Amino acid sequence: MSERNMHVPDELRCLDHAQPLTTGGGQIEDASVLTCASGCRVPVVNGIPRFVDSTNYASAFGLQWKKFKKTQLDSYTGTTISKDRLTRCFGGSLEVVRGKSVLEVGCGAGRFTELLLDAGANVFACDLSRAVEANYENCHQWPDYFVCQANALRVPVLPRSFDFVLCIGVIQHTPSPEETIAALAGYIKPGGTLVIDHYSPYYVQNFLQRNLRRILIRLPAPLAKPLTLGLARALLPLHRLSLKWVPKRGLWRLRAALLKHSPFLDYLELFPELGDQLMGEWSVLDTHDALTDYYKHLRTREQIEACLRSCGLVELEVSYGGNGVEARAKMPASAVAGSGL
Repeated sequence: MSERNMHVPDELRCLDHAQPLTTGGGQIEDASVLTCASGCRVPVVNGIPRFVDSTNYASAFGLQWKKFKKTQLDSYTGTTISKDRLTRCFGGSLEVVRGKSVLEVGCGAGRFTELLLDAGANVFACDLSRAVEANYENCHQWPDYFVCQANALRVPVLPRSFDFVLCIGVIQHTPSPEETIAALAGYIKPGGTLVIDHYSPYYVQNFLQRNLRRILIRLPAPLAKPLTLGLARALLPLHRLSLKWVPKRGLWRLRAALLKHSPFLDYLELFPELGDQLMGEWSVLDTHDALTDYYKHLRTREQIEACLRSCGLVELEVSYGGNGVEARAKMPASAVAGSGL
C-alpha cells in the first residue's frame, strides 16, 4: 500500500452535466478542484472532493466519526464484529466483491470500507458528513479506493454503474427512506446487487432517551456533542459498577432498572471480546449516535420489501436481523445501463 493514492474513478460525474471530472493531471490529493468540460468546479478540501456543504442534518455524525474515527474498525479492535455483520449482509461471504465495483453510501469512518478493500473490491465511498475525513484517514492507503462528500440522493456517478451498492446503518437517518432506497437503486448495474439495512419497529428507546434526543437534535451539533459525550462518560462508571451487582442476590434488579431507564447505551455485556476499555468507548459512541441523530425512521420487513419491489428490484432477500431489517436485492439484467440519473 502507498500514500496519497486516490485517482479519479471512471464512474465519477459532475452533478449538473453528468460529464467526467478531471484533476487536470495528477492525483486528487494534489488538486484544489475537479472540473468538467462544461466548467463545473468541485472543490477538493484536504484531499477529498466535496459535492455538498458540511452543514446539514448529518453534521452530528460528522463530528462523531471524527472523534471516534477508529473505535468500530476491526483493524483497531482486533475483533471481527464489523466483518461478521458485513459478511452476513452480503449473504455469507465477502468473496463476491473481489474485483467488483462497490459504491458505499454513508461510509462513516470506514468500518466497512476497510473490509471491502481488504476483500479486493474497488470502492467508491461517500458520506454526507465530514466523516469522509475519518474514512480517508483510515483507508486512503489502499490503491482501489476513492471517497467524496456527497448526498445519497445525488451521488456524483454514472447511473447504473456499480456491481454492488452498499448502505448500512444509514437509510433510517435520511429524510425519506423510500426516496433514499430509490436513489440507491439507480446506481446499480443491470444484474448488480443492492445491500442495505434499516431500523425496525422493534427499535427501543426509553423515556429519557426519547426526550433527551428531542432536546439535543435541536441544538447545534458542536454543542450537542460535548453535552452528550459528557453525560455518557458520567454514566459509564455507574454502569460499570452495576455489573458487579449482577451475581448478588436482589441487586441484579438494580442493574435491570438502570438498563431500563438510563439514557446510556450499555454494551458492557454485549461484546465481551472488546475488553473493558473498548466496550466503554463503544457504548459512549453509540449513546451519542442514538441521542443526536436528526432522523430516526422505523420500517417493517414488509415495508422494505415493498419499497424494493417498487424500485424494480428482484430476487429479494429481506429479513429481521442485525440492527433491524437486512435486505439484498438485484437489478434485473434487462435493465438499461446508464439510463436516468
